[in-house]
Amino acid sequence: MNYCVLIPTYNNAKTLAHVLEGVLQHTPHVVVVNDGATDQTALILEQYPAVTVVTLPKNQGKGKALQVGFEKARALGYEYALTLDSDGQHYPEDIPVFLEAAPAETAPVLLVGHRDMTQEGIPKKSSFGHKFSNFWFHLETGVKLPDTQSGYRLYPLEHIPKKYYTKKFEFEIEVLVRSSWRGISIKSVPIKVLYDPATRVSHFRPLRDFSRISILNSVLVLIALLYIKPRDFFRKARQKSLARFIKEDILESTSSNEVKACSVALGLFLGIAPFWGVQTVLTISLAVLLNLNKSLAFLCSNISIPPMIPLLLFASFKIGAFFVGGNLLPEGDINLNFIKTNLLQYLIGSFVLAFSVAFLLGSLTYLVLRLLRKRG
Repeated sequence: MNYCVLIPTYNNAKTLAHVLEGVLQHTPHVVVVNDGATDQTALILEQYPAVTVVTLPKNQGKGKALQVGFEKARALGYEYALTLDSDGQHYPEDIPVFLEAAPAETAPVLLVGHRDMTQEGIPKKSSFGHKFSNFWFHLETGVKLPDTQSGYRLYPLEHIPKKYYTKKFEFEIEVLVRSSWRGISIKSVPIKVLYDPATRVSHFRPLRDFSRISILNSVLVLIALLYIKPRDFFRKARQKSLARFIKEDILESTSSNEVKACSVALGLFLGIAPFWGVQTVLTISLAVLLNLNKSLAFLCSNISIPPMIPLLLFASFKIGAFFVGGNLLPEGDINLNFIKTNLLQYLIGSFVLAFSVAFLLGSLTYLVLRLLRKRG
């Protein structure tokens, strides 16, 4: 494999030499990005003339250091960059784990080292951040990855994005999500991890960096739900015959009858209930969270298309009148003033209607699918 090991480093003089010694036992192709270190990092790197060193004049963040390293690796003709941290938590002996896993893939793949975050010595804040990041990555991509925060990764340099919007710790989330959106397979490989408080220096600033990561995840979720998910949905529809698309993506043949019925019910409920403007976001988010059929739920949520809106409004107001009183029918058109005057009537009626339709059609879907399966 035509690869190099890429090590971004900033003020990790205590562990840098040990990391380099371990890596050089596996490969001479090493690129180190000195991210404006102010300790003895530069003097240590002078002792390794075979290592390619890129020095940034001032500290710009791990993400920027990785981006500079990717550019240097491409310029040197490498096809892959295997990144690991210089704080000593990663074992160079795990390099062969990545090299053995990558050739087995027929399509571009980005491999991420999977650490055992349940072992003794793992800080609780790291374990929490680990679970938090995994949840958001799944929501943004639909891909389950056991360790989205690991910096031990093998990047296919010609397939990952070339331009990025972040340059701190949040970069490692951005590159994973956007690579997945480009169709790159994201998979994990098992690795060992060492947290030694005596030598490990962490530059993660909990409040500031966690805030930046949260903002990035919020933006990525919106992009995923408003653009990426619908884009992928229609791409699949164009690439397949109608019958195959319905069977594989709408019905998801491998899903159970219960999952399909619940997906129909979820989509109908959110499509009818008054979640104006965010039906799609809520539908796909909850479908991902509950492991439901996303395509089927999304399709059913579109019950509130323009031709259906007058009927849904009429039914909501009429049902609501039985609970809170009010006019069964407006004296004219159902306009904004009527809705404002009878808002409670509409809200209660729409929720009752949404629940009723979701329950009835969800149950009907389950019964029909069960009958069809018996006949098949």
